[in-house]
Amino acid sequence: MDRNQAIGLTLIAVVLLGYFIWFAPRPEPMPEQAPVIQPPTADLSPAPQVQESTKPDSTLVSAFGNLSGFLSGEDRIIPIETQDLKISFSTKGGVIKELELKNYKTYSGKPLKLVDPRSNTFQLISNRAGGNLDLYALYFQAEQSSRADTTVLTFTVRLDESRYFIHRYSIPAKGYKIGYSIKTTGLENELSDHLTFQWNNFLRLLERDLTDSRVNTTITYHYNGSMDELAPRSTSTESETFSGNLQWVTLKQKFFLSSIISPKGFPGGEIETAVNEADTSVVKRANIKVFIPLTELTGNGAAYSFYFGPNDYQTIGKVAPDFAKNVYLGWPPVYWINKFVIFPVFHFLTKFISNFGLIIIILVILLRIVLLPLSYKSYLSMAKMKVLKPELDEIKDKFGDDMTKVQQEQLKLYQQAGVNPISGCIPILLQMPILFAMFYLFPNSIELRQQSFLWADDLSTYDSVLNLPFTIPLYGNHVSLFTLLMTISTLVITWQNNQVSSVTGPMKSMSYIMPVVFLFVLNSFPAGLSFYYFMSNIITFGQQAIIRRFVDEDKIKRIMDDHRRTLAAGGGKKSKFMAKLEEAMKASEEARKKSEEQRKTKKK
Repeated sequence: MDRNQAIGLTLIAVVLLGYFIWFAPRPEPMPEQAPVIQPPTADLSPAPQVQESTKPDSTLVSAFGNLSGFLSGEDRIIPIETQDLKISFSTKGGVIKELELKNYKTYSGKPLKLVDPRSNTFQLISNRAGGNLDLYALYFQAEQSSRADTTVLTFTVRLDESRYFIHRYSIPAKGYKIGYSIKTTGLENELSDHLTFQWNNFLRLLERDLTDSRVNTTITYHYNGSMDELAPRSTSTESETFSGNLQWVTLKQKFFLSSIISPKGFPGGEIETAVNEADTSVVKRANIKVFIPLTELTGNGAAYSFYFGPNDYQTIGKVAPDFAKNVYLGWPPVYWINKFVIFPVFHFLTKFISNFGLIIIILVILLRIVLLPLSYKSYLSMAKMKVLKPELDEIKDKFGDDMTKVQQEQLKLYQQAGVNPISGCIPILLQMPILFAMFYLFPNSIELRQQSFLWADDLSTYDSVLNLPFTIPLYGNHVSLFTLLMTISTLVITWQNNQVSSVTGPMKSMSYIMPVVFLFVLNSFPAGLSFYYFMSNIITFGQQAIIRRFVDEDKIKRIMDDHRRTLAAGGGKKSKFMAKLEEAMKASEEARKKSEEQRKTKKK
């Protein structure tokens, strides 16, 4: 590793450290919402059918109009179970009361519910002169039917044969996407010109690490043809208002999504997230509002859908446009490498191997084989620099502190020996996108969730072999053994490379900084990522041992001497890179001399 490599890698380490260490102001409280007039909550006691409505008081009549007769009744819970979901619907509002993902558990082993009464509320609000009418506060007649492999659940409020409100759910036998449609007839005088679907959430902890869950929880959305999100790392209130084509809005937790989707697009909406860092029972609070024109609900009604399920790249691609971007694969070209190379190989291996530690090892071996030519070129470049090291040291001793002259003489030596001083950097730079591809692959792969390997009980979160009674700034309150092993092995590789490097002095010491920085950065990252980097280092040891057997330093020196003799005889030719580098050095020297002359002239 030469001077340029050491500087480059150190800068990368500093950028990464700054990126992952985020300081922000204390969170602001969520603004209070406008009051919605609702009747007292009814007991959830089952009944064979909806009770006839009783006469409401005058305040509710003024707010709800003719629909006020449906403000009382008995709530009935209707359970629906599919291959993947367990759902409870309520006849009060005709809404989802609870929704459980059958194939997943929380980190603590409890049922994983994306909807439950203590954490989620749904409202469908119509603004009237007497106040806000929440249609989900009404008691509905329920009817269940089946067609093909889909269960259809219809909820109806009917004033008479020509005036009614219907909303319907279509629940497939498997999968996580639920169809939802709304239809009104003859209620133009009872409802405003648009309805507001409001979804308020207290997102509970589903994973091990509260801090990691918070920075991976936000609201994503598809607006006017592109996907975006509220700042996930912010600890203050984040909000956005839309007036345009809002195709979908998603409550995104680290590995799970809860979404409302409109193929036609909502004409507008509002979203908001906030964090109360003192409340460890809630990851974030998140509110969603979308506007629904009343005109869309007449005739055949309007079709929407919900998605409640895993944030699995293999599952969500067909849910809605750009929905797969909820799994963040990095920025180009890292995104392309992950999408077209790493993810397909990773998912292919999961079809045949159930041990994810073994999958990671195989993935490391495959990638190191692919990168072997680049590793060979990088090591060969370091070997050439090692051969030239005695002559480079002589130049430094001869010209002392005159760095311009030192650089000119070094350039001349490189030209004579036929060595490109940056040829060792290029292979490393070409490998960087793959290095960062893994940086995004493992933290976002739900396949690793709750998969154990060796001492790590969950490869999707950090492995802790020692919980500290205190918190070390920038490091945490635990010790990740995989991260520690990765750091030690990286330091050994760095030391090994420095034995064939021409770099000396402080620059040589700087090459040891990045592994130590990553010890802090990766301590709370998924164990799968640290294990991958550790195994990559182990395979690199083996590769370098093999490469050393094919790199003959005496042969390299003979080739350099032959190049010098050829160049001295007039038979050699400068490379384009060396010619341009020499021109740049000459221009820099001329500019320096000119500046020096101008300075002397001014003194006179």
